[in-house]
Amino acid sequence: MLLRSLVIALCLSFSLPVRAADTPLKFDDPAMEQRYHALLSELRCLVCQNQSLEDSHAELAQDLRAEVHGMMSRGSSDTEILAFMVQRYGDFVLYRPPVRTGTWLLWLGPFLVLLIGTGVAFRFSRSRNRGAAKPLSEEEQAKLRQLLQATGDRDRE
Repeated sequence: MLLRSLVIALCLSFSLPVRAADTPLKFDDPAMEQRYHALLSELRCLVCQNQSLEDSHAELAQDLRAEVHGMMSRGSSDTEILAFMVQRYGDFVLYRPPVRTGTWLLWLGPFLVLLIGTGVAFRFSRSRNRGAAKPLSEEEQAKLRQLLQATGDRDRE
């Protein structure tokens, strides 16, 4: 009976209500809510890295969404909010970082990888073509006939 009570108590302790991680933030003005969602789609989740703040379920994304909401409530412009996020987290937080010397690799990296891959494939295909069989010289043909005859004689024995 005691063991049964302990098991029930343990099961109940695991089923306690948990605070929802993705609590939706409320706006009175639909235009402000639309602006909020547009901003969140411009910002990258630093935990997930392949999702926007709007799509991410990470705790940091929830915190950043609350920060954006608070800044908007205080009257900050989109430019100010984006500048704050970049100052705090760097250009990586933006899905479209500005083109400048510090971000050129982000912009040109995929093209460089494609160019290098094409060059490697081209060189590999050329080297395979160079290794194509060339006709045997008279001397090599005579040697091959000799080897084949010697092998044929051994097989007959």
